[in-house]
Amino acid sequence: MKSKTKSGAIGRLARIEGQVRGVSRMIEEDRYCIDVVRQIQAVKAALSGLEKIVLDDHLDTCVHTALTGDDPRERREKVEELVSVLGGRKK
Repeated sequence: MKSKTKSGAIGRLARIEGQVRGVSRMIEEDRYCIDVVRQIQAVKAALSGLEKIVLDDHLDTCVHTALTGDDPRERREKVEELVSVLGGRKK
């Protein structure tokens, strides 16, 4: 993982962690259900954004290296990983 991606991901995870703690507090305080659901949706959106950043980095590093390399098994492995993680067949 690129160092810029890594530091950005760690920062995002810290914010997401705070959001999750906030949801926990909301539940403990018996806050209005729809408000809790909206915060859960915000956490899910934040995780989706982080997932995209990590996947983009993976494409730029690991997958690019495999696809431009000489090992056909490595290329196939990276493609199968992507298919699996993006909802295709199970690996």
